[in-house]
Amino acid sequence: MNTRPIADLNALPPGDFAAALAPVWENADWVAEKVSRDRPFMSAAALHDAMLALVKALPEDELLAFLNRHPDLGGADVRAGRVTAESDAEQGSIRLNALTVAQIAEWDELNAAYKARFGFPFILCVRRHDQASALAAIRTRMNGTRDGELDAALQEITWITRYRLAARVADHGFAGL
Repeated sequence: MNTRPIADLNALPPGDFAAALAPVWENADWVAEKVSRDRPFMSAAALHDAMLALVKALPEDELLAFLNRHPDLGGADVRAGRVTAESDAEQGSIRLNALTVAQIAEWDELNAAYKARFGFPFILCVRRHDQASALAAIRTRMNGTRDGELDAALQEITWITRYRLAARVADHGFAGL
């Protein structure tokens, strides 16, 4: 992965800028493509804020489509290697790609119940969790409201994308990662 200062990213042609930052967003290259028009960004935080603003401004049907492009934690796509390299590494960091048969059944049941209740997958920044706390989080959040879970999903995406952006911007300046 190429790590560059924000000034170098700003100087890239639009297509190269978008390609360099597309992996920050799970199956949503359009975010980096759209924000490339708003350059230059004075900091990684300003870039991140601009990207988040695009996502948060989506009408609900488009937001749900965006959220539904995220894989289930410990789900079939993870087990089959059909997720982005970033998602595979993140889920692998807490061994969600190496679950026992009993754990697979539990995660699959919880993921299906969550999706049935809220209409989108359970999204969690696993870099801030271990396997036990991730499991506790889905159980707890199952009791939430739909609006609360939409907010929670966007907050988790904020963390996920902050980590991913920090891995690409040498002078990111993000605290608390």
